[in-house]
Amino acid sequence: MGTFFFTVVLLFRLQWGSSFVPVINVPYYVARTRMAINNRYSPLVVGRKMRRRIEMAASSAATTATTTTVTTDEKTADSVRHHTEDRMKKCVESVQKSLLSVRTGRANPSLLDRVQVKYYGLPTPLHQIASISVANAQQLTVEPYDTTLLRDMERSIVDADLGLNPQNDGTIIRLQIPPLTEERRLTMLKQCKSIGEDGKVAIRNVRRDGVDAMKKIEPSVGKDQSMDGQRAIQKLTDTYISNIETIIDKKDKEVMTV
Repeated sequence: MGTFFFTVVLLFRLQWGSSFVPVINVPYYVARTRMAINNRYSPLVVGRKMRRRIEMAASSAATTATTTTVTTDEKTADSVRHHTEDRMKKCVESVQKSLLSVRTGRANPSLLDRVQVKYYGLPTPLHQIASISVANAQQLTVEPYDTTLLRDMERSIVDADLGLNPQNDGTIIRLQIPPLTEERRLTMLKQCKSIGEDGKVAIRNVRRDGVDAMKKIEPSVGKDQSMDGQRAIQKLTDTYISNIETIIDKKDKEVMTV
């Protein structure tokens, strides 16, 4: 035990000199000392050997990480097409979600999807902090889980510019859905078309990214596959833009229905 302690102290002095600070990697130096005792190496030789082992392990880890990255980053024409299609689907879903908040003259909880209320300083969707229900075809009720938020909810509904006049009775908020005037219906139509145009622009941006990705992998997959992939992406673009137009037409009819 005395020899072990002496060797440890010697290693410390060789590393830092006589005025070392005892904040060290203890397991490393204990392992150095045991190697010296078991194999009768000098402390300096042991230090070089252990540093070499660490360097080799780090080099091996870096090589493994690089190999994994290369394998993960490999792309094929099919993977690019699938990724592009997934993004286009999300664009269509976003359009559908945005259209839910467009008023059609009937009570629907989704009308309040865009309403955000400050809750502990953070903007929070209304439906997460209150129960929203349909009282009848022309009325919604909002019952907060915390009644101290009633004023904030009332203000947020007004600020959302939904054309609704909240009535707060101290316990719940009632929202009477007024019938749409001709002028209001035309405004809603413009809003629907704007949402549809935004969706189509988003899909065209996804197409551009997909075509660029196909061009980048052309050296590895070949020009024929790259061109086929680009044509497939254009077909997807036409299909999903057509889907958005169908969705907008359907919503327009709902808005214009008296």
